[in-house]
Amino acid sequence: MESEEERLRQLVFGAEDELLEKLEGSDEEQAQESSSDSEEENESRLQLPAKRKAVWEDEDDEEEEQIDMTHRFRKDFKKRDDDDDDEDDEDDELLKKTGNYVGSSESLPKGIIKLKRCLNANSMNPSEDRLSTVQFHPSAQVVMTAGLDCTISLFQVDGKTNPKIQSIHLERFPVNKACFTANGEQVVATGMKNKLFYIYDMIEGKVIPVPRVRGLNEQRVKEFEVSPDGEFLLLTGSSGYLHLMTMKTREVVRSLKINGNVCAAAFTGDGSQIFTSSDEGEVYIWDVKSSKFVSRFVDEGCVRGTSLAVSRDGLYVACGSQSGVVNIYSQKTCLQESSPKPLKAVMNLLTPATSLRFNPNSEILAIASRAEDEANRLVHIPSFTVFSNFPLFRKKAIYRSHCLDFSPNSGFYSVANNKGHAVLFR
Repeated sequence: MESEEERLRQLVFGAEDELLEKLEGSDEEQAQESSSDSEEENESRLQLPAKRKAVWEDEDDEEEEQIDMTHRFRKDFKKRDDDDDDEDDEDDELLKKTGNYVGSSESLPKGIIKLKRCLNANSMNPSEDRLSTVQFHPSAQVVMTAGLDCTISLFQVDGKTNPKIQSIHLERFPVNKACFTANGEQVVATGMKNKLFYIYDMIEGKVIPVPRVRGLNEQRVKEFEVSPDGEFLLLTGSSGYLHLMTMKTREVVRSLKINGNVCAAAFTGDGSQIFTSSDEGEVYIWDVKSSKFVSRFVDEGCVRGTSLAVSRDGLYVACGSQSGVVNIYSQKTCLQESSPKPLKAVMNLLTPATSLRFNPNSEILAIASRAEDEANRLVHIPSFTVFSNFPLFRKKAIYRSHCLDFSPNSGFYSVANNKGHAVLFR
């Protein structure tokens, strides 16, 4: 396992070129580790330095580094449509303008988004069943996938080969959701059937089962959110209950209650508040520190809520409904008014809006429905218009969207689908 430890260590330290050579030179991966009944430790360790070097490239990086990224990624685009010179020119133009597709201008222009489909993020180890999770690591150039085949996998994201770093198998545990902790040192995974969940500690190389949480009176826990400061897990319970569990002691310290059932919840970017959407079409806002109810409003025109997303910068809240309509609100207005009006009602989905995700700098809102193939749209912020050229492929590319995520600097967008693939766009 030493080679895998070294790969992970080098990846997070930022020695990507050397790592890439080693990974591409290795034809066989180590055998997948299993969290068996004997609870053997997974020996792969992710050694994070105290002071991390930034691995994700962004617009403020030096020009020389951007040129390197350009040459590196120019080869990475897998052509899906035309093989003519026009597309080559288009690739060059895309890469000339951006190191991470957000563009070098002050803001992202509306209308048409310049992006390309890459090799699937998990192409070296596609899931044998539906994927439930795709998530980019908060600091390392790594993406995680998890799904109903009981496997959590980590890949290096280079857009070209996306080499597999590590997989762990959780015996008889189809993964409903997996998520990196705020510091990126652990992965939390919940299942489909009960309240057991796992913590994969990448520092210690251990897969830790958590069969019970003190103070949690629930038969099943499937959905959760990680607080931005890493202190809490927000566990979704039954009958409108939400439970704040401390990561340190793994006990419930507070419980919140709404009318109806919880369909989605999210922390604000600063972690001070929680937005919760009910299946009855109402949105509740709570203060984390005091656990006090702050405000409640009816999501305009919504009969049954299905999803919710909060932008990291504190500007927007998006609420998805059974009808497919996604209302986008001002966060500030939601806190100040009892009946806030949406800034925009996005009506481009015809089936329930089941996944919503703002990109890190709130220039794009991704919306999707898992009820229909290719039901995935990118909304430009702040014009609130849908990019007309996505998805626009001659053949189906996305299929049914079950999870969406953007990389930390929005250089990549990935969709976990029902075919076991993490479709990747640059």
